Amino acid sequence: MAKEKKFLTCDGNQAAAHIAYMFSETAAIYPITPSSTMAEYVDEWAAAGRKNVFGETVRVDEMQSEAGAAGAMHGSLQAGALSTTFTASQGLLLMIPNMYKVAGELLPGVYHVSARALASHALSIFGDHQDVMAVRQTGCAMFATGSVQEVMDLAAVAHLAAIKSRVPFVHFFDGFRTSHEIQKIEALENDDLAGLIDQKALTAFRKRALSPEAPVARGMAQNPDIYFQAREASNVYYDKVVDIVDGYVKQLSELTGRNYNLFDYYGAKDAERVIIAMGSVTEAIKETIDYLTKKGEKVGLVAVHLFRPFSVKHLGEALPATVKRIAVLDRTKEPGANGEPLYLDVVEAFASCKDIACANKPLIVGGRYGLSSKDTTPAQILSVYENLAANIPKHGFTIGIVDDVTFKSLPLKPELILENGPFEAKFYGLGADGTVGANKNSIKIIGDNTNKYCQAYFAYDSKKSGGFTCSHLRFGDNPIRSTYLVNTPDFVACHVQAYLRLYDVTKGLKKGGTSTFT
Repeated sequence: MAKEKKFLTCDGNQAAAHIAYMFSETAAIYPITPSSTMAEYVDEWAAAGRKNVFGETVRVDEMQSEAGAAGAMHGSLQAGALSTTFTASQGLLLMIPNMYKVAGELLPGVYHVSARALASHALSIFGDHQDVMAVRQTGCAMFATGSVQEVMDLAAVAHLAAIKSRVPFVHFFDGFRTSHEIQKIEALENDDLAGLIDQKALTAFRKRALSPEAPVARGMAQNPDIYFQAREASNVYYDKVVDIVDGYVKQLSELTGRNYNLFDYYGAKDAERVIIAMGSVTEAIKETIDYLTKKGEKVGLVAVHLFRPFSVKHLGEALPATVKRIAVLDRTKEPGANGEPLYLDVVEAFASCKDIACANKPLIVGGRYGLSSKDTTPAQILSVYENLAANIPKHGFTIGIVDDVTFKSLPLKPELILENGPFEAKFYGLGADGTVGANKNSIKIIGDNTNKYCQAYFAYDSKKSGGFTCSHLRFGDNPIRSTYLVNTPDFVACHVQAYLRLYDVTKGLKKGGTSTFT
């Protein structure tokens, strides 16, 4: 008998914390936007006595800084306790020294990161991939998810693979766009995932715990005669990571009924123009592909999950043999580089030709998008595909802005009108006026009490109280992939229609019935 599906209306942070709690015995925390609520959820559940998959309550320790949280996590891993932490941006950078140690000592820790911009010319609390790209050299494996449902489905891969491979994992998703986006999703529970743990590997981890009964020397200083050899000796562990992650991704696919791979392909089977990207933008790209393939366009997408180690073999398996041109989208900027990290990885994959059929090497260009949560819409994705169709596609381009200084931006196009989309609404307000809280309640009422899919996203500036807020709500009969702001033209009409439609959806609930909305 098939297990009844359990639906949960939550944001990406809650989904990540929900999974992290299951596999953790200790959590060392320190709050930083937009990751703070992950730690808050774990702390709340521990205080309420919630049990993890081992039947224990997670021990939560709030430290004096992110550096302290990383140190406490390192220490608890050495003591044989499965440990995790949650962070972003400058907080993640403070963890780098310990990340090198955790990776070098082959400890199965997991860092859940709601990826955020780094302070450069200015501070920003909003999302992009600059922080996680700054830790790709630490030796931690890196695993990306692109939606609230993907966080719920795949966050466990980081914990399971870390235990089996002994390589620590950074599981990351887009700050705000995923971390704070509320969606109605299918939830997983302890019983669903407990059986996936490699018990032999877990027992071996416990036996390696520091103990006076089995003394060992760790954290030594080494000289030139041996350091190099020891660093290379870790290769055998990293060589196994790709297959371990692939195995767990396939198991999670079977469990959830949603198909996942290390690199997910979406689009025409005979696509000639393909975008490669990771994170929440992949959902908007899928919408654009549906729009274009109906018009006969041969376009596609490769969504990246396992970023480190980067598997050229699996990338080659995901790409259609017909591809002629590729655009790699990075949500980060490395000044002075010939290209951003994901672009350079893809270029190297085709340059080596070891695991990709390269009879007809595609033309590959790179571009940047979405820094500091800059909105990325289907119209901008359309510009990327049109750029690929040009005689000489622009490389190093940007989308979503007008660059009238260095002229790297692609043309801004009118927004696309997508067919059969969900109902959309916008509510304007001021920080602390209750608008955001009221709309969170509204969308959770719809998600928890009707058969509708729903989404809520809240745009506001860093002024917080007294600043501008805008609540973006969507609901409908199909899963919602629109990872960008609602684009409604008329302020008054929007409010009137939104309140009427929300009333229509919820009016039956007061009588204990279901929505009559169609």
